[in-house]
Amino acid sequence: MSSSTPYPAAWTRTDVSEGLGLGSLLAEPCGYRLEAGEAVAADGERFFARFTIRTDLAWTTREVRVEAVTVTGPESVRLTARDGRWSDARGCPLPELMGCLDVDVAATPLTSTLPIRRLGLRPGEHREIAVARIDIPSLTVSRMRRSYTRHPARGGLERYTYRDPIHGEYEFSVDTDGVVVDYERFARRVRPGP
Repeated sequence: MSSSTPYPAAWTRTDVSEGLGLGSLLAEPCGYRLEAGEAVAADGERFFARFTIRTDLAWTTREVRVEAVTVTGPESVRLTARDGRWSDARGCPLPELMGCLDVDVAATPLTSTLPIRRLGLRPGEHREIAVARIDIPSLTVSRMRRSYTRHPARGGLERYTYRDPIHGEYEFSVDTDGVVVDYERFARRVRPGP
């Protein structure tokens, strides 16, 4: 993977009055690593979240570690996955996540890169998938159905529609690495200075 994105990429949250995130996408010998953090101080909510995700070379999630700091203190969750079978930090199986190949850490647009890269959709193609979703800041883990549709590129960016039964439909654009640039009603990439 040869990156054209200056890392770490930075996003301002558009769904809250004060929120900022940073994230990097790194190639490793056996796959990829996503590193990101998000801080929100808005609407009576204050938290910081940091995560690391490791994938294989096909962009299938293998390991996730998420830490959140809230007014009640720090908490963390760690999950591992092999062939769609998930377990927690103690090695206990999580059968409700069976078959999920991607993880979504709810506080950041960076995890949208995982299904975008793994699915490799062509313009006009659509796919429904199940993901392991980690809510931020509660760190609650659940299974969520969602769909992705790829649209023709516009303005040098690839475009997608994301849909799930709880949050509805969002359009977003990604750069050549599959990293979000603009995510409707959620986040917008901060452009690097001169």
